Amino acid sequence: MRTFLRKWQEELKKTFTGRSDAPPDWALRLEDGDDPGYHLPGSAVWAVHGSMSPIVAGIRTLLMQSLHPGALAGVHEHSNFRDDPLGRLAHTIRWIFTVTYGSREAAEEASGRVRRLHAPVQGTYHANDGGARSYSANDPRLGSWIHLAFTDAFLASHKLWGGRIPGGPDAYVGEWAQAGRLMGVDRPPLTESAMRDELDRWYRSGELRADERVAETVDFIRNAPLHPILRPGYRILFAGAVYSLEPRYREMLGLSVPRLGPFPLPVRLATKAVLGVVRLALGPRGPSELAARARLRRLGLSVADA
Repeated sequence: MRTFLRKWQEELKKTFTGRSDAPPDWALRLEDGDDPGYHLPGSAVWAVHGSMSPIVAGIRTLLMQSLHPGALAGVHEHSNFRDDPLGRLAHTIRWIFTVTYGSREAAEEASGRVRRLHAPVQGTYHANDGGARSYSANDPRLGSWIHLAFTDAFLASHKLWGGRIPGGPDAYVGEWAQAGRLMGVDRPPLTESAMRDELDRWYRSGELRADERVAETVDFIRNAPLHPILRPGYRILFAGAVYSLEPRYREMLGLSVPRLGPFPLPVRLATKAVLGVVRLALGPRGPSELAARARLRRLGLSVADA
């Protein structure tokens, strides 16, 4: 049993960071920098991103983002998500945690790096009206959908499986708007109600759709190529992500809340249990947060959570 648990912990760390033996170098470098960063201990962003709920939120984000044919075309035509999905995940986690915990300089540099990688991601897709539409990964409108799907997923997942959010949901939406601005999004929403209004406008716009490519993507996400030791837990986390979706998006994606065996646990409870085990394996504070706290102490600032 001890060998099994050690292997499970190693594979878990490798999935999120690309390494099982030590924290990734980029996380340790978040201790560097001469400013506090955009987000501080006690902020809504630290509360949400420092919990385990982002694990479910990441799955939900991918499902939501796939509903925009421009976003999906960029992934299918310009990324190696099939050959190296875990590497792509590690890069995304690096950006999220750098903006969350890093200095302003580090957050801006990381966002600039992502935007440079996005620069050649361009092409065309067939819109729902039959016409051809161009897409660009750095287009502010497309970036707005990506940012909305992310913010909504992280907030919804934390409401279900996280703790208290300092300042409430509006604080999280308003604080994480900075990440949208760093990625070139024009006027990201600053409150939960504004975010909901924008999501409604997207839903009614006729730009979103579910087609064969979306179904193929959903199937890939459902059956992510993880180490066999992680698959039972992932099955539950995927069910949690589906559970967290609004019914209208579940319907578009052709999904329903899965049954977890012949005598299923409630999905919400089962997801909470898996996240609790993951927290025990990874520890209450990750290396990115610990590095940020060390930077703040060096700068003579409080690292209290209040």
